[in-house]
Amino acid sequence: MISNAQTAAEQMGLVYLAKIRSVLPDPQMVDVMSNLRDRVLICSWIGNQIETVNRSLQVHVTACDECFDPSDRRSLQILAVPFASSAQLDGFCNINTTPTTILVDVGRVAPADWLALVAHEYAHAHLGYPGHDRAYAEVLSHLCLGLGFAQPSFQPDDRSIYCWPPYPATIDPLAWWRGEGLQ
Repeated sequence: MISNAQTAAEQMGLVYLAKIRSVLPDPQMVDVMSNLRDRVLICSWIGNQIETVNRSLQVHVTACDECFDPSDRRSLQILAVPFASSAQLDGFCNINTTPTTILVDVGRVAPADWLALVAHEYAHAHLGYPGHDRAYAEVLSHLCLGLGFAQPSFQPDDRSIYCWPPYPATIDPLAWWRGEGLQ
């Protein structure tokens, strides 16, 4: 027997996922519905917890904002998202939305490392274009200095900038979304 509260939470999770899919260039970047084993559990968890998670992420955006003069800050929103494993993403910045949308898969990174992931995507949002060029490295370096992370080195052949600031990946990204990753 499924309770009305679980059904309502699942429905809220489905609505949230539809919202997320609408701000992605490819809706298949989020593919919870094909996960037959866990989709009800994941959608219900999202319906019950996503506002709290997104508020936590907003705190990290505010920390990034404080590294810049108010006149240099961009209008953006940040949302947690369970990226499909095929997307091979921890975070994504959609510069083609208004406001700019930062999406992060909080299941792929321990909560203690969320700020590192947010800072990486925030640098893309701040510049308003994708890529990891010298300008990106300079903005990210500025953020790292303000947030207390190690500075990235930018060398044309050094791909470490693609994952800077560094953080360890979780073993099972969907564990968080199933409610097993609460810490």
